[in-house]
Amino acid sequence: MLASNLPTRILIVEDDQDDFLIIEACIKDIPDKKFQIEWCYNYEEAIQRIGKRMYDVYFVDYLLGEKTGLELVREAIAMGTEEPMVLLTGIGNRQVDVQAMNVGAMDFLVKSEITTEKLERSIRYALERSAYIKALRVNERKFRNIFERSKDAVFLTGDDLVFRDVNMATCELFKYGKEELLKMSLYNLFARKEAAQLLRERLSQTGEVEDLEVELLTRTKERRNCILSISFQVYANGENNNQGIIHDITNLKRIERATFQIEKLRSTAMLLRTLAHEVRNPLTNINLSVEQLKPEINTEDANIYLDIIARNCGRIDGLISELLDLSRPAEISLQKTGLQEIIDATLAAASDRIALKNIRLELAYPDRPAFVMADKDKLKIALLNILINAVEAVPAQSGVITISILNEQQQHYKVLINDNGSGIPEENISRIFEPYFTSKANGFGLGLAATWNILQSHRAGVDVTSQLGEGTSFMLTFEQA
Repeated sequence: MLASNLPTRILIVEDDQDDFLIIEACIKDIPDKKFQIEWCYNYEEAIQRIGKRMYDVYFVDYLLGEKTGLELVREAIAMGTEEPMVLLTGIGNRQVDVQAMNVGAMDFLVKSEITTEKLERSIRYALERSAYIKALRVNERKFRNIFERSKDAVFLTGDDLVFRDVNMATCELFKYGKEELLKMSLYNLFARKEAAQLLRERLSQTGEVEDLEVELLTRTKERRNCILSISFQVYANGENNNQGIIHDITNLKRIERATFQIEKLRSTAMLLRTLAHEVRNPLTNINLSVEQLKPEINTEDANIYLDIIARNCGRIDGLISELLDLSRPAEISLQKTGLQEIIDATLAAASDRIALKNIRLELAYPDRPAFVMADKDKLKIALLNILINAVEAVPAQSGVITISILNEQQQHYKVLINDNGSGIPEENISRIFEPYFTSKANGFGLGLAATWNILQSHRAGVDVTSQLGEGTSFMLTFEQA
């Protein structure tokens, strides 16, 4: 209730002046309280006064000419009125009582039964309950504001993790609208079925999970590395909810993998340079010795062997040069070029392979050219290596390769190359860009190593995710030109 030194401001909306005087007299008889009481007998005027928020409590008669007090209460609540409203009627009516509470009235009194004690209790109850509800609304607005403004995905779910409420960050993470998500289960967004099953088991056992690292899928099938926490809550009204929060760590993971890959290749490059120096010194001596021996040995058999030595020395020297080239940044000439143009040229180069296996190709380009600074020929080689690997990995007849260009961030374009092939074992993903690492029986392991070198020269990010039996996804990130 308001402080005792301030009068409680009351508006009585009553079309009968005698009834108003009776109610006013009863209120004034309340001991130890101060009241400022005003009368209004017109519906429209009452709405105007209520809109000015000048009063602490409203007493509203049920019959107000052509309209009713229920209509006035309903309209006042719709206007955002938070002050308590008490409905008055000439006779007791259980149905009217229920209707009054349903539209938002704080209390219901029969005029013939009104006494000073009942009015005092009604005013005190209405003000106390109103203060409690206002505090709840303030807290609700505060936490709703935190909920909506959170950079992390925050959500509520019901049974089987079907979303009941989500904030904007959840929609942005998964690339779905709110109404679409409210028809979906979080389990359907897991990239790995076994991870979804593990979460289901843990929730059934403990009712919560904390900081669980998972891979989730967006609408475009992009995999996102996330930290997931969920807890089960039972509210006072008996409603059950799972409260959850998802922290997207995809970029952090990407940086970690890129840094690890760069450090590993840097160490490899240092080793290769050392190895090249140590090998080329004796190799030079062998070549010089062969040149010295050739004039002195004129037999046919000896010349055959000397030629074999010379050819293999040249082959070793060529392999060393090739390794050193892979460890150096690729020399490129950057020009403003559309990614669509480069991808189309790459697809043309691989068209025969794609046609022979009857692979379905799905393209998703933005409406406008996605301009980047690139060496068209070199970048085509990098994309072709990725595309050929995808072609070799997918099954004939039922293979699907999807290539998308996304513009999710203002200053970057993303190229997604997804396939439904055999996938890459998790332990091999961190090694696929290493020179001479390959899982193919007839492969040399140079294609993706060259791809990495070219992408690094373009300052492009690369991220690879894969699942055995389901496929592989390459995501390349380029700065806009």
